[in-house]
Amino acid sequence: MNVILIGYMASGKSTIGKILANKLNYDFIDLDDYIEKEEQTSIVNIFKSKGEIYFRKLETAHLKTILTNKNNVVLSLGGGTPCYGNNMDVILNDNNSKSIYLKTGIPELVSRLKNEKSKRPLIAHIKTDDLLTEFIGKHLFERSQFYNLAEVKITTDNKTETDIVEELLLNLF
Repeated sequence: MNVILIGYMASGKSTIGKILANKLNYDFIDLDDYIEKEEQTSIVNIFKSKGEIYFRKLETAHLKTILTNKNNVVLSLGGGTPCYGNNMDVILNDNNSKSIYLKTGIPELVSRLKNEKSKRPLIAHIKTDDLLTEFIGKHLFERSQFYNLAEVKITTDNKTETDIVEELLLNLF
């Protein structure tokens, strides 16, 4: 079985995913890292040189490749992955996968993202915490309809990584 972690950027998908993969003795794949390795360039560079639409098509192709060719992996998706193409349908119709939404509140997301904007193409241009809060709120509202389709939803606010992983394990098996 593959475990697919979805949620907004900085919701903990990679951090929790690595811990969960270790506990399950699964491989861990971060979709963005996988794309960078396969394409031999950074996500930031793909966005700058080819644009978001090109990136989203690449993302869908690589998602399908992983789900078709891998087993027993914890897969951390980019925040936008579930929202484009038919990616949520692909995920939900994959009988070998379980989707989990790591739901994180806006204040927590702002706190985590405000110092790493340069690494995040969608928010690199945002200058103040207030504008970041407004952007995340709007973006999360748009994306939550996709995220909420996940089979399991786990709220991450005010929980330790250990607590989140334990809750995930209880929901998986």
